[in-house]
Amino acid sequence: MAGVEQLRRKDSVNLVQLEADIASVRHGSSLAAIALPDYVEHTEGVTRVGALSAEAVIRDYESAAKEIEAMGAELIGAAQKCEALTAQVHDAIAYMRETAAGYREEGRKIFKRIEECALFTEDVRKTCEQVKRRMGAAGSISSKEEEEPAEQEQVSVSA
Repeated sequence: MAGVEQLRRKDSVNLVQLEADIASVRHGSSLAAIALPDYVEHTEGVTRVGALSAEAVIRDYESAAKEIEAMGAELIGAAQKCEALTAQVHDAIAYMRETAAGYREEGRKIFKRIEECALFTEDVRKTCEQVKRRMGAAGSISSKEEEEPAEQEQVSVSA
């Protein structure tokens, strides 16, 4: 605010010098040399200061609008990266599901193999017990056969 007040206090504001300073910054000396956005145009009869002020304001707004559009483009790029990442995540999830299914299948096979081995071992144990019983029975039969002739001899000797 102090700057505005100082301008008002000065008795002699050199508008010609001010316009020259603005024109040197604008890279052109006429209003027609400055390209304005398509959605605005100078009003017929507007003063030079009014036109320059309006241009300055519209340029700031246009600059801000372009930055907003640039942010939109960045958001589109970020969204595309997110979509690509989402696709990769879906691929990774599918791979994990396939891997888990493979592990389950392998576990099922090992489970069946262990149970088959347990059943086979039980059959072998039962067969061994049966063979031992037969061998024991055969051994007792052969011992009885050996004992019977001895008893028969004793019977015949005593008769």
